[in-house]
Amino acid sequence: MNIAIIALGSRGDVQPYVALGKGLKKSGHKIKILTHQNFEELINTNGLDFIPVGGSVQDIAQGTNMSKLLERGNFLKIISQMKKDAINGALAMAKVGMDACSNVDLIISGVGGLFAGISISEKLDIPFMQAYYTPFTPTKAFPSFLFPKLPFFNNGFFNRFSYFLARQVIWQGFRSADNMARRQVLGLKKASFFGPYKSKYFNQNPVLYSFSPLVIPKPSDWDRNIHVTGYWLLEQEDSWRPPSGLADFIESGSPPIYIGFGSMSSSNPEGTVDIILSAISKTNQRAIMLSGWGGLQKKHLPDNVFIIDSIPISWLFPRVSMAIHHGGAGTTAEALKAGIPSIIIPFFGDQFFWARKVFDLGVSLEPVPRKKLTVESLAKAINNVLEDQKIKKNAIELGAKIREENGIANAVEVINDLEKYQ
Repeated sequence: MNIAIIALGSRGDVQPYVALGKGLKKSGHKIKILTHQNFEELINTNGLDFIPVGGSVQDIAQGTNMSKLLERGNFLKIISQMKKDAINGALAMAKVGMDACSNVDLIISGVGGLFAGISISEKLDIPFMQAYYTPFTPTKAFPSFLFPKLPFFNNGFFNRFSYFLARQVIWQGFRSADNMARRQVLGLKKASFFGPYKSKYFNQNPVLYSFSPLVIPKPSDWDRNIHVTGYWLLEQEDSWRPPSGLADFIESGSPPIYIGFGSMSSSNPEGTVDIILSAISKTNQRAIMLSGWGGLQKKHLPDNVFIIDSIPISWLFPRVSMAIHHGGAGTTAEALKAGIPSIIIPFFGDQFFWARKVFDLGVSLEPVPRKKLTVESLAKAINNVLEDQKIKKNAIELGAKIREENGIANAVEVINDLEKYQ
């Protein structure tokens, strides 16, 4: 089949679909990925066709307003800010998508490209398939990722209701932009006020979930067409070599701690670095710090800290003692697979959900919200993990089991068998 994957968002949002795309290509399918301009190298180096839609999502994330909102972690305000830029993005996505998908047999997307994907599928009458890395299908088993901590979501009815609320929060933030694209570019009538969730294109095919059933077992109220496949993780090529100095640093002492917040921007990156360096010094540890989109930098680093702009964490995590991170789905998955404990400092959105999940699995401490991050709280968390043999044992055992899974192959098998659903 010719397959188009729409993957919008940060690198952590895009990379699972690149991994899935590689698996599909290996199975004989022709794959194109519609995503932001700054992921061109990621797509091309993995042998997939790159279709640019819009500019750099990194520039948006690092903007002053968005940096402050990400640091404060208010998802509703983040959605409101994104809404201001959504109209131009939706119009561009519809125009590019119409052309790019005119000859495909299937469109795949998760939350990032959900509404555009459904609208383009409707216009071109092409099958659409949902594929997520965070639960989006209502269930009684646990609440939506947007409401992981609300105390009244503790039974089946309220758990399911939380998904209705989450879907509406996301849809209403983009409804105006989506409807403008439908009318002006696609020539379609407006979608339902409550979203396209009852559309035949939304519901016609199986649903794929890129997480391990060991982390989130498939709920009993999800039907047989919903598949928890295991993670879609991008394996690093054997030919890849670490940058100069990094391998020497790793081998020069005890396994270091990884510290990085991925695409999470900070309005005060230097202050965040000062907290990190002070906590590392206080605990007498070594650390590898990923600067990421947050711009974590320091001109004069102590000898026990190595900083790097970017690195495949699939290579790095098996070589560190623990990971201190923001709780993004991809980073969390890599830490679980590597069999190392996490200290999660969530900023917003599904990061609180994953922080709670890994804590429940016994491979992490209670999360430390970004707004409560101090030298004392971080140093205490590091020492607690270092002293807790049970957390280490749990992480090692869970990692070994996850490494036996093949989520990409399981997802490809479902897609290869799609004809029976058409």
